[in-house]
Amino acid sequence: MSRTAFFAGVAAGALAFALPLSAPASAQDAKSVTIAMRVSVNTLDPHMTASVGSDLSVLSHIYPSLLLRAPDLKLQPALAKKWTMVDDVTWRFELAEGATFANGEKIDAAAVKWNLDRVRDKAVGARIAAWFELVSDVRVVDPLTVEVKTSSPYPAFADQLSMFFLLPPEWAKTHNPASETMSGGPYTVAENVPGDHITLKANPDYWGEKPAFDTVNFRTIPEIGSRVAALMAGEVDLVTGVPTTEIERINASGNAHADAVDSTRSMLVKINHQKNPMENLKFRQALNYAIDKEGIVQSIFDGKATVSNCQILSPDYFGYNPDLKPYPYDPDKAAQLLEESGVDLSTPLEVEVPVSTYLQGDEVTQIIASQLQEIGLTVKISEIDFGAFMNKQIKARDLAQMAVQGLAWPTIDADGMLTMFAPGNVYDYWNNADFGKLLDEGRATTDPEKRKTIYAEATKLMCDQAASVFLYQQPATFGVSNKVTWQPRGDDWVRAFDMSVKE
Repeated sequence: MSRTAFFAGVAAGALAFALPLSAPASAQDAKSVTIAMRVSVNTLDPHMTASVGSDLSVLSHIYPSLLLRAPDLKLQPALAKKWTMVDDVTWRFELAEGATFANGEKIDAAAVKWNLDRVRDKAVGARIAAWFELVSDVRVVDPLTVEVKTSSPYPAFADQLSMFFLLPPEWAKTHNPASETMSGGPYTVAENVPGDHITLKANPDYWGEKPAFDTVNFRTIPEIGSRVAALMAGEVDLVTGVPTTEIERINASGNAHADAVDSTRSMLVKINHQKNPMENLKFRQALNYAIDKEGIVQSIFDGKATVSNCQILSPDYFGYNPDLKPYPYDPDKAAQLLEESGVDLSTPLEVEVPVSTYLQGDEVTQIIASQLQEIGLTVKISEIDFGAFMNKQIKARDLAQMAVQGLAWPTIDADGMLTMFAPGNVYDYWNNADFGKLLDEGRATTDPEKRKTIYAEATKLMCDQAASVFLYQQPATFGVSNKVTWQPRGDDWVRAFDMSVKE
């Protein structure tokens, strides 16, 4: 089959969804909004989850954070009205006055210290403890000032705090935060039906700016077809992860608007350098030349994705290397490198893909396998549940020779994103000592220009060594009803306070 015909065949198999025969009337009014989520909330304890697109998005409405990341991806004040780096290992935060939880507990420096101590307590076993490994001491300067000491420079600490939410200390002593809440944010939990929906009501005692909506409904709708149908029927106001093939149809409906922006998530074929023949440099380079990234972007994503510039960082990240260029699509060059590699091409190669995880990722994997077969490789696709995939990757340490995967880091900083390829990291299957040394150097300084120089060298090393097959930035697709406005963002946060009633 020709390359053009294959792309056309995959596109022809794109999902198509039918609307209900009769669209029910909207349940919302001007003061309520409904957001559809792909997965349900697993825990209400903000220290026991790192899932931005589900758990933390919902919890960001209930609990306060020191800082927030705005839709333009810049940090903005929240509880902390001012934050400064006093020296290379000291951060100072000046807090808003009069902030309280709904039970009257103060949200002050002592509460911040208690939360940072809790998340670092090994007995608690916080899921996000690794974010704060460098924190060595937390000191209450006065009721509205807290200082945090780190054992070594942590230039992305403020960014990390934008996804750290505060529990009320006294309340937490006698309640279970995993299944109960005590609001200190703009909303309180009115109803929680696990696996179905969470309904939030505006917190009348909120110390901050009054939210735009009286009611926020988070509905769990796992199937994308059902989410799109609910949007077009007026049952929900926002959906994300819309297949690009559905954007035109949504826009033509007159009831909603759909589009895409570049996300901070980079798609790649992750390579397990520990399995033959993936330790062979020329073989890995051949893989990069063999994949038509631009063809995937145009045919699968209707041009709404962006080819990665030979790195896992997107332009939004601090440390992005603007000098790198993608491996061009050159099957002849790939075939030449395969011959020079000396690899036995009859040996089957496995490529894993977690099903229904990445936007149109199953289709992309089919194209990757086909194009590798076109240069003479034998490829088997293994579809696997996402949970099993993560267990296989992290716990069993038995990733296949290749795996289609999307990576993002919420601090939008090279220090976090690149660390997933550092020797000793649970995600790493490269084990490149030179790369690890560069990351150590980048972490040892807070000078932005020095850090940029170091990360430029690190990303170039990844590219030259073909540490992965670099694909594209996954588009952040969305559909939003005509009743509300929403500023799209590429970092997975889904928040009602990024929305407003359309005038």
